[in-house]
Amino acid sequence: MKNLVDILDLTKEEIDDLVARADDIYRHPAMYSDACHGKILATLFFEPSTRTRLSFASAMMSLGGSVLGFEQAGSTSVTKGETVADTIRMVAAYSDIIAMRHPYEGAPIVASSVSKVPVINAGDGGHFHPTQTLTDLFSIREKLGRFDHLTVGLCGDLKYGRTVHSLISAMSRYEGTKFVLISPKELKLPDYVKEEFLKDADYVECESLEDAIPELDILYMTRIQGERFADRDEYERLKDSYILNAAKLKDAKPTLSIMHPLPRVNEIDVDVDTDPRAHYFDQAEGGRYIRMALILKLLDDGVGLDSRLRGEENPELRCSNPHCISRTERGIKKLFVGDRCSYCDQAASAK
Repeated sequence: MKNLVDILDLTKEEIDDLVARADDIYRHPAMYSDACHGKILATLFFEPSTRTRLSFASAMMSLGGSVLGFEQAGSTSVTKGETVADTIRMVAAYSDIIAMRHPYEGAPIVASSVSKVPVINAGDGGHFHPTQTLTDLFSIREKLGRFDHLTVGLCGDLKYGRTVHSLISAMSRYEGTKFVLISPKELKLPDYVKEEFLKDADYVECESLEDAIPELDILYMTRIQGERFADRDEYERLKDSYILNAAKLKDAKPTLSIMHPLPRVNEIDVDVDTDPRAHYFDQAEGGRYIRMALILKLLDDGVGLDSRLRGEENPELRCSNPHCISRTERGIKKLFVGDRCSYCDQAASAK
């Protein structure tokens, strides 16, 4: 593996190896304190971030490396019209590995197709967030000891929640996983995620958090993401759809793991924070160690230019997703696999 764009770029065996290495780093940090001496990580965050950006920087510095980059697109040549591809070509000349977040879905695929150094997807719009999924998997292994035969409840914004999409794609590969998809009708899991990852999986969709809680091994709460809504009124109507508090946990399993990719707004009440089943802050801390393990793996595996681009050009089609990089990036091929866009996986429409 030369880049990490999607969690499915990793085999189950590679995930197990990364989790094991992250655990070793956590237990023996001094052994890794000089592992990336002389190496540079570029953090290119075209969209705001706190945990992901800082955990990448902390990970690289904890490995003895250096960090450069930016935390908002407004301070870059993007404001002058520079493409993602050209930005990546230049930054790859100044660094050894790149972590990028972008509001347009498929941007890391464009980046990986032109970069001579490894590219890590740190979140692309509402599409995927594979390093958050590695963080989630590290937490699941630490708290529950396994990935198989678990009932996973995913609650909140399942439509735009890239962390949800990535976690489903990872956990669907493990035997005996059941998904309980808890959301309002307007924020249900997209059809392309169901078709790709749940066609052979055990899953149910429901709107009641209270009814679902008793059977869950994992409750993965998510924020209703105002920045993903085109209609602000719809966001205001849906933003408080689910609020987890201590009272709602009275019938939950004593071994339940309560998770959240953070930041939270009010979907988890602070009275849950003292519950021993609340693992979201430990989960965030683990992101540092799993990203350290990932950086080491990618640097060990060598240079980039291992693009995930696939499909064929079809001049009769265009991607129907207004947030797809293929709608804005100049000079890239418009590729489709059947009737789905190669960049964002969503359905195409006739021109």
